[in-house]
Amino acid sequence: MSATMLLEEKHLSPFQALESKIVTKKAEAGIIGLGYVGLPLAVELGAAGFHVTGIDTDQRKAESLTQGKSYVKDVASDRVAALNAAGLFKATTDFSAIRYLDTISVCVPTPLRKTKDPDMSYIVAAFEEIARYVHPGMLIILESTTYPGTTSELLLPMLSESGLKVGEDFFLCFSPERVDPGNAVHVTRNIPKVIGGVTPKCTELGARFYSQAVDRVVPVSSTGVAEMVKLLENTFRMINIGLVNELAIMCDRMGFNVWEVIDAAATKPFGFMPFYPGPGLGGHCIPIDPYYLSWKSRQAGIEARFIELAGYINGGMPHFVVDKVQDSLNAKEKPVKGSRIHVLGVAYKRDIDDLRESPALDVIHLLSQKGGMVTYSDPYVPELDFEDGRKMRSEDPISALSRSDCGVIVTDHSCFDYAAILAAAPLIVDTRNAMKGMHSDKIVRL
Repeated sequence: MSATMLLEEKHLSPFQALESKIVTKKAEAGIIGLGYVGLPLAVELGAAGFHVTGIDTDQRKAESLTQGKSYVKDVASDRVAALNAAGLFKATTDFSAIRYLDTISVCVPTPLRKTKDPDMSYIVAAFEEIARYVHPGMLIILESTTYPGTTSELLLPMLSESGLKVGEDFFLCFSPERVDPGNAVHVTRNIPKVIGGVTPKCTELGARFYSQAVDRVVPVSSTGVAEMVKLLENTFRMINIGLVNELAIMCDRMGFNVWEVIDAAATKPFGFMPFYPGPGLGGHCIPIDPYYLSWKSRQAGIEARFIELAGYINGGMPHFVVDKVQDSLNAKEKPVKGSRIHVLGVAYKRDIDDLRESPALDVIHLLSQKGGMVTYSDPYVPELDFEDGRKMRSEDPISALSRSDCGVIVTDHSCFDYAAILAAAPLIVDTRNAMKGMHSDKIVRL
């Protein structure tokens, strides 16, 4: 490098220097949290040509990734191994690596407390580490779902204690994760990336960074808007699922097939979007995120009535499923107590191994409380560990159903042979319409 070029580089502002590193792929990128959100993002950034350092508190994850083995179903191990071999990815538990990073995306869990208010401990812990090593020319992006105001009201003061100025020395953004586990079509690369910064310069730099690895970036005016976007997306789904779950209960009382009603309504080419009922809500987002908005609304003196009502209806669906099982067994002159009941699918959605907030766990618990002898099958979840110390292992579905009094389809994995399941089971309660098109007096639909 010539003396003139060195002199010019010395006179670049932190913004200009980091922008140059980003567009030339020389920026050292970091990810905190290597789970369902962080690992796919790390792989895409590495594939785009950035050197990526993944940081996680779980030593087992770091060791697995160092060996080129992925534990996230949507990320193939050979992609991780290839990035390792190319020197584009490394995993560690050492947060001091932050001092060498130019960008860092925070993808840690944001659960709810039992009181339905946000648990910010994971985010705060991550930003305490970042604050220790923050330096000029650093871009920091929070991706974890949270309440509006988190980035500017909680995290910005933590970073500003360094004396560095946001928008000039360091750059802070929020970009909501939009991961859909098990979706092979909509993946990190092609899902539009919303991003909002504390200042316009922050937004500009954040958008420039993600545009190197993502097909489309959607800048918004502030971190608060970006935070609200994620909550709107999942609240929209939660409320509409609550609506069709309530409709399912109505149709059950009136003797209508709710699936037929929805399919017919969906033929309308405008003004209607089909949502489908089920045994309850699962996953890390839809059952949880709307409560962040509800909690924040209460701080502003606003009661989020739709959210609370939808949450109440969705939360009651496992009980509705258990009532269905009980009524179906009663019709066969059998009580739940002592009956062998086999649950098909325990992951929270089809074709994944994620148990977070899965309604199947509630269904199993409620049936067991009533004295049912419950077993389960799930090819993605070989073993269940319950808080009370109980363990269950997945069984062969056909063999288990042939010995059962009732089967319950809670998660409709595509690998299940539903024709064989119907043949083997004496009775099936289908909560997902997995047996659509099949006709038998053994099938009881939600």
